[in-house]
Amino acid sequence: MKTRLLVAVAMPAALVRAVNNGLARTPQMGWNNWNTFACDVSEKLLLETSKLLVDYGLKDLGYQYVVLDDCWSVGRGEDGYLIPDTTKFPHGMDGVADELHKQGFLFGMYSSAGEMTCARYTGSLDYETQDAESFASWGVDYLKYDNCYHMGRMGTPLISFNRYNEMAKAIKKTGRSILYSLCSWGEDYVHTWGGSIANSWRISGDIYDSFSRPDDLCACNDPANPACVAPGTHCSVLAIINKVAPYIDRGLPGAWNDLDMLEVGLGGMTEEEYKAHFAMWAALKSPLLLGNDLRVMDATTLSIVNNPAIIAISQDPKGRAAMRISRNLTVPKDEFGVGETQVWSGSLTNGDQVVIFFNAADEDLDMSASLAELFVMHGPGGSADEVKQDWTVRDLWGSEGARMSKADAQAVLDAKSDAERSSVLKRANWYNATEKPYAKGLEDGDERLFGERVGTVKAGGRLEARVARHAAKVFRLQSAGGKAGASKGSSLRDEL
Repeated sequence: MKTRLLVAVAMPAALVRAVNNGLARTPQMGWNNWNTFACDVSEKLLLETSKLLVDYGLKDLGYQYVVLDDCWSVGRGEDGYLIPDTTKFPHGMDGVADELHKQGFLFGMYSSAGEMTCARYTGSLDYETQDAESFASWGVDYLKYDNCYHMGRMGTPLISFNRYNEMAKAIKKTGRSILYSLCSWGEDYVHTWGGSIANSWRISGDIYDSFSRPDDLCACNDPANPACVAPGTHCSVLAIINKVAPYIDRGLPGAWNDLDMLEVGLGGMTEEEYKAHFAMWAALKSPLLLGNDLRVMDATTLSIVNNPAIIAISQDPKGRAAMRISRNLTVPKDEFGVGETQVWSGSLTNGDQVVIFFNAADEDLDMSASLAELFVMHGPGGSADEVKQDWTVRDLWGSEGARMSKADAQAVLDAKSDAERSSVLKRANWYNATEKPYAKGLEDGDERLFGERVGTVKAGGRLEARVARHAAKVFRLQSAGGKAGASKGSSLRDEL
C-alpha cells in the first residue's frame, strides 16, 4: 500500500537546547575506528589515519573528529581512575590528544554507561566523575558513551535519562567543552530526552554493511511499538532509515539523531548503495563519521565521501532534517521480501529544498513527486507559496561541479607528496571548508556546493527521475524567481 506520511515538525525548544554547550551546531563529522578495526586499535593507527585525513583533503571538508572507540584501557587503579593501555598508546591519551590537536583535529574517546564496555573492558557506571575528569585532563573533545552492561538500569525513559545524565553532569563540572554522543541504541525513547543532555543520540542498534538485507538480530522494526526494548544489532541502511522516520524532526542544531557510523568503503554494498547511504545520512542530519580504513581507500570511496554538494546538505546552517513525505511498498521485492521506495524533502538555507528519491526496490524505477507534495510541510493541499514558483533543479551527484571524478580521486590517493596532492585538488577546484565554511559558501552561492543544473520544474509541476535499483537521486531545488501559472502541470522531464 502506498502511504503519505506527514510528520509534525515542532518540539519544545527548551528540551533540545537544554544541553547548551555550543557544540555540534551542525552534525559532527570525523572518523571512528570501530567499523573496521574493532579492538585492533593503537596510537599508530589513529595518527596514521589523521595524516591521511589531511592528505586526502578530508579534514578540509569538515572531517575534524578522530574518535577512538572501545578497548583502550587496562582497568582502574587503586585510586579509581582508568588506566590507558600504554602498549597500544605509549604516549598516553594526552600524548595522542596533543598530536591530534597540533594537526588541527579534535580527539574523541569512548566509554559505556555500564559496568563494562561492549568489548568487556572497564565501563564508567558509578565512576562518572573520575572518568570525566580523566577525559578532560587528557584533552578529549568528544565522548561516545555506550549502553552495554548497564546492570538493569533501563526500562523507562527516566531510568535511562538518569543514568546518562550522570556523565553529562560530570562533563559539565570539568569545565571542558566535550561533545557528548549517547549510544543507547534508541532504547527508552531516547529521542524524547536525549537532546536535553547530549549533542547526539543513537536511534538504533549497530549498523552493518548492508543496504536492505534484514537480519533477525536487528529487532524492533516498528519504532512506534512501546514493547520495543531490544534494538539489537546488524541493522541495514534501510532498517535504520525506517526506524528514524517517525521522529526525524527531533534533531536540531546542537542535538542530532545519530544513525550510526558510515559503512562507505567497507565492501558490502554497491557504489550506488553507498552513495544512497551517504546522501541519506547527510540529508537526515546524522553525524558523518567515516568507518573505513583510509590506508586502503579506493577512488570510488573517496569520490563519495568528499562530495561537497552532499556534505553541504549535512552542514546547512538551517539545521533541519529532510522529512519522509511518501513511502510505496507496492514495488518489486528482492529475495528477502524487501522492496520499497521513499521520497524525502527538506528545507535548506536561502529558501532551497533538498529532495531525495530513494529506491530500495528490486529494479530501476521511475519516481516522481509534485511540488505540492514536496512542499507539504509549508502548507497542505498545494497551498504553499513555493508551489506557485518555478524551481531550478540541481543533481548533487551530477558530473559537473559535484562529485570528484574517479581519475582525480585516484590522483589524490596516488600522489607522492603534499605538493602533488595540493596540485590535484587545486586543478579539480575542490572545496575547502577550512578556508570557506559551508555557511559562507552557501551564502556566496559557491557553485561547488550546488551540484549540476539538470532542468527546471515549472510552478505546479512535478519532479521526475529514473532511479536505479538500490540507489538515490538527490536534488537541490532553487527558486527560479517566477510564478509561472501558465506553465502549470509541466514537469522536469519536459525540460530535459
